[in-house]
Amino acid sequence: MKKILATRRHFLVGATAGLTAPLYIPSSALGRDGHTAPSERIVMATIGTGDRGTGDMKSFLGFRQVQMVAVCDPVTTHRRNAQEVVNQHYGSQDCRDYNDFREVLERSDIDAVLIGTPDHWHALITIAACNAGKDVFCEKPESLTVRQGRAMVDAARMNGRIVSGGSQRVIGDYGDIPRLVRGGAIGDVKEVFASCGEPSGECYLPTEKIPAGVDWDLWLGPAPWRPFNSTLLKGQFRPYRDYSGGSMTDWGAHRFGAALFATGLHRTGPVEIIPPNGDDVERLTYVFENGTRMFRGGTDNILYRGTEGEIPGIHPSLLTRVDMEGYKGSGGIYGDFLHCLKTRELPFRDIEIAHRAVSVCHLGNIAYWLGRPLKWNPVTEEIIGDPEASRWLDRPMRGSWALS
Repeated sequence: MKKILATRRHFLVGATAGLTAPLYIPSSALGRDGHTAPSERIVMATIGTGDRGTGDMKSFLGFRQVQMVAVCDPVTTHRRNAQEVVNQHYGSQDCRDYNDFREVLERSDIDAVLIGTPDHWHALITIAACNAGKDVFCEKPESLTVRQGRAMVDAARMNGRIVSGGSQRVIGDYGDIPRLVRGGAIGDVKEVFASCGEPSGECYLPTEKIPAGVDWDLWLGPAPWRPFNSTLLKGQFRPYRDYSGGSMTDWGAHRFGAALFATGLHRTGPVEIIPPNGDDVERLTYVFENGTRMFRGGTDNILYRGTEGEIPGIHPSLLTRVDMEGYKGSGGIYGDFLHCLKTRELPFRDIEIAHRAVSVCHLGNIAYWLGRPLKWNPVTEEIIGDPEASRWLDRPMRGSWALS
């Protein structure tokens, strides 16, 4: 009993001392000395911490209003490396690491998540994050299928969330060119040539032993089960259809995304997709309702051809530029996203626009895989008169994983 009383007495003395001692609040907590006040901070987490995810995370760390508090990846070395980057940035040990993204989404203090996972996870985590009340910055290509992309848009709208796609090159690399095209520099655009890589295919990688610190079942998630191969953890998953649409969706999200924006077709889609046939069709061809045609290839980047010339080919300083539609804030696509988190405006790469861009790539893949033209209704987002092709608009998911 004496020991208990002594302990209690010690506690009361300590508590009293705490009440009489002057209260110290660091200037950083008050938003002084160049620090961001707590009320203005955006608390974020990074889900998927391979090279691309960590690269995006570093970009967000460059904004003082961002407080990165968590990193998540089923590969221990990936997330611990990212955790160290965050802790070094803040000079603390406060960043927590998680294996399972669902634990991150349970945290009520997190405002927004950066998703830098392999492509086959983008839709599931984006939708789950929206349902959990989080805003989302999702790396491109934003979806694995057309149906997944539409489900992402629906989740954002139903939950009132800000969801930005991650194609920074639309503005970072091509920002001035779309302004020139929209300003009438080459008259009416008739043809666009965009370079991007090959479609994805089947995965036949050999079996390797799963190393310690890799949750292989969770890395696969909704994808079909297959034996472990370390290549997939090194950013080399895109050639394989179970995880990605290949370089067609990787670079296509950038270049077709920029082309769609420049031509004002970024809220619609083609009406016909024609694969090369070795005869009269040399390149994958997209035909739009207004007569514009887009081609895969024919350049090493993007080439716009109009009634009054083509770009590249005209000196930009002599031409009329127009404002960049939809771009807000400052600091590129990352700054635009952060600005919109506060204003609740739609971001420059709003998920609807990002979905439309990657859908063009998905449809091109389907045409390649089946080796025949497709008719597409961009309003209902349905393939017309081809049930076999229509089945490629979505994929079954493994186990209990589902879009919800």
